[in-house]
Amino acid sequence: MEQTKLSRKLAENLAFLDSIFGKSGDFYTKKFEISGICCGIAMFAGLSSPEKLCVMVLHALEKGVPETKSGDALAEYLLGQSCLPTEPAPVKEKVALVETLTAGMAVLLIDGSSSGLAFSTQDMVQRSVANPSGEGNIRGPQDGFTEHLRNNISQLRRQFRTADFVAEIFTAQTRAKTEYCICYDRSLAPPQTVASLKQKLAQVRIPVLLDSTYFASFLKQDKLNLFPAAAYTERPATACARLCEGKIVILVSGSPLAMVVPSFFAEHFECLDDYSSGAVFSGLIRLLKYLAFLLSVFGPGLYVMAVSFAPELIPVRLLAKLAEGEASTPLPPMPEMLAVTLLLEIVREAGLRAPKSISHTVSLVGALILGETAVSAGIVSVPVLTMAAAATIATLAVPGLYEQSILFRFVVIVLAGLFGVPGIACGALAVLAMACGSDPFGYDYLYPLMPPGKAAWRDGFVRSIWSKLAQWGEALGTRATK
Repeated sequence: MEQTKLSRKLAENLAFLDSIFGKSGDFYTKKFEISGICCGIAMFAGLSSPEKLCVMVLHALEKGVPETKSGDALAEYLLGQSCLPTEPAPVKEKVALVETLTAGMAVLLIDGSSSGLAFSTQDMVQRSVANPSGEGNIRGPQDGFTEHLRNNISQLRRQFRTADFVAEIFTAQTRAKTEYCICYDRSLAPPQTVASLKQKLAQVRIPVLLDSTYFASFLKQDKLNLFPAAAYTERPATACARLCEGKIVILVSGSPLAMVVPSFFAEHFECLDDYSSGAVFSGLIRLLKYLAFLLSVFGPGLYVMAVSFAPELIPVRLLAKLAEGEASTPLPPMPEMLAVTLLLEIVREAGLRAPKSISHTVSLVGALILGETAVSAGIVSVPVLTMAAAATIATLAVPGLYEQSILFRFVVIVLAGLFGVPGIACGALAVLAMACGSDPFGYDYLYPLMPPGKAAWRDGFVRSIWSKLAQWGEALGTRATK
């Protein structure tokens, strides 16, 4: 649509709107007079509230409107001198008029004036704030983000009560003109990181923006690196904690998922309960998560390697059990492990995408009936099924790296089945190389784990007591010196 000015004639402006939205059943316009000057109001039913607009107008009319001789004079009075809560900037262009209406505002058009007055009368149906289903926590705040952008910003501001909190709203270059918000603490977030992020997001050109995750691929330096360029959260408390570390939070209208950049490897093993529980117990749980990640990636591959290439590493009694199980199955260890892992992923995907009324049935049938039948028929051995199931369960302990764990697991199984110990070593080096090669916005992705130092034991592999954490802090600008 061309950047053309609004006409000074009310009829032409209404005709323009009718040509665009006239066939839409939810588009509403009404003509009336103020001080003898013809005016027209335009809005979308369902996005704007006629009741709110009526209260605003009646309140203003009760105080009276002085006689004016031109539309410009009336617009100037209503904008600057009346008690009407209009938006600070008038609408002067046709593109801005369309965007204002579709944002849920009502616009007052005046005959004889090329400026429209916008009123914040949004009244959109929205989901109430609830406990997020994707992030389980026992302690701490239990509220979660919703699909409404302004509500999500308000949730952050309620918890981050400081003048340094900044929430800048932009419009994405999409067909739907979706809004997104960049939130940060101006005293902690590095200015060069904020400027770089704004520049990258402004250059994004995609047909539609439905979630903050759409931005992820545009923020990656190395497109072939499988590790994520950002972290995600549904909890305002988690987002607030990241803001206190100098991170930047990106909110997208219509999405309850907030993106946090830059993201580090160790953050995927953290949760709110780590800082609500005791330091010793939190450290133990965090170490278990690291072990679960290693088991999910390398467990099945190590099993295939040990059975196929290095049986001398297995105790004799356990080796006898494994040999008995493998002898009753028609497939070698590597194809068998791949088949079982693929079957478990199919069951998981079916249970996730199926309607909730039958999702539990799908999981039960896949896990129990198919598994028991395959073992009884001698198609799959019990040790392989046990290892694949253990790896799948371990993957769920670190949900932030679920996709990466699955992909790495398949690669390690194939390398271990083809090359044995050298294959396992090559797989481990490839994972380590990807982690070391990732540098989100110039920061070390493996901080604080690598290089080894006090920071790794302060809030990395384990966490220290709160008095130590409060003494050192974890802002981005000071990490290099700690």
